[in-house]
Amino acid sequence: MTLEITTSGPDQTAALGGRFAPLLTAGDIVILSGRLGAGKTLFASGVAAGLGITERITSPTFIISRVYRSGFLPLIHADAYRLGTMGEFFDLELPDDGADGAILIEWGDAIADSLPRDRLKIHFEGDGDQRVITFHPMGQWETRDLGVLA
Repeated sequence: MTLEITTSGPDQTAALGGRFAPLLTAGDIVILSGRLGAGKTLFASGVAAGLGITERITSPTFIISRVYRSGFLPLIHADAYRLGTMGEFFDLELPDDGADGAILIEWGDAIADSLPRDRLKIHFEGDGDQRVITFHPMGQWETRDLGVLA
């Protein structure tokens, strides 16, 4: 069952990420999709804050992935936008490296078919301050109570 939430500003988008963080468990894979500037990295920074991560969260576009271990659950924040092939994604070994934490993958639609079925896709739409954020659970994510986010 999908869940749709509308936020009215960057603070609300980041706060939604913070409320989402406690739902994450080790091994979780979350795809963040939406156009440039839709709020993916802003949401990721809220997730990181909710996990107790103290480092500043920035887009991993040019370095492909960043690992944050200062929180109560390690977080890998990745970006598949610059990957040219699935082989490049597999070379990163993100699912293996993230087994003890959670993985957020921006622009992950291109590699979604190669990811485990147990994953959550979060799609961001909107311009300016208002964003519509839609949660699409798959596999074991369908049994989790995402309603606590509303």
